[in-house]
Amino acid sequence: MKYMSLLKNYKAVVSYDGGRYRGYQSQTKEENTIQGKLESVLSKMCGEKVDVAGSGRTDAGVHAKGQVISFALKSTMHTTEMRDYCNHYLPEDIVILSVEEAAKRFHARLSAEEKIYSYHIVNGDIPPLFQRKYVTYIKEPLDLIAMEKMAKALSGTHDYQAFSSAKKSNKSTIKTVHITVERKEDEIEMVFRGDGFLYHMVRILTGTILEAGMGKRTLSGTDAIFTAKDRSKAGYLVPPEGLFLDKVIYD
Repeated sequence: MKYMSLLKNYKAVVSYDGGRYRGYQSQTKEENTIQGKLESVLSKMCGEKVDVAGSGRTDAGVHAKGQVISFALKSTMHTTEMRDYCNHYLPEDIVILSVEEAAKRFHARLSAEEKIYSYHIVNGDIPPLFQRKYVTYIKEPLDLIAMEKMAKALSGTHDYQAFSSAKKSNKSTIKTVHITVERKEDEIEMVFRGDGFLYHMVRILTGTILEAGMGKRTLSGTDAIFTAKDRSKAGYLVPPEGLFLDKVIYD
């Protein structure tokens, strides 16, 4: 394989089933991560170490339909060849959907404007069989109207510190988020579109909305959650398997 002296920056869109991985981000003592697998294959492809930046760090067990990564390397390979090479050597539960050359200053995380996540629930008498790895099952009846009202109350520009599991962080906890809830037969989908998300934020927001649907929480205490900035005031942390990173939006 021939290499050019010019280092080029690339953007790629990745889908993955996160069920058997310890999250997106590489870890010192844990090789089984999405980032680790991507870096390993790209490094093998060009014969030198490649560092991959992701738009966000999905948790262990969380899936992605449209994760975006960026990386720089020296290669004469066409972007389609890069995509096909990676898909040949990556595990079958990680797929590169596209690769394109990007502007030198493009960074998958720092250049992102918004992200869209969705959480999927099956709510009915019969547990899901074929969907079970990608949804959360709740048998008890859920009040969709109460959930929609809670989703609206939790949307907007707020300090979402109470909806994060992070102990301490230098990141701003003020985010702008829009949440919708839709039911189709036994399936409920919550969609979260925002300019940023804190650690476990989507899963805690989901738990809070579900508690409203279960009759365990009312709208009257919503403002107090934001004001208190106390994790214990918000809802429970829902399981990871129902969560997907659907899309990352750039200018």
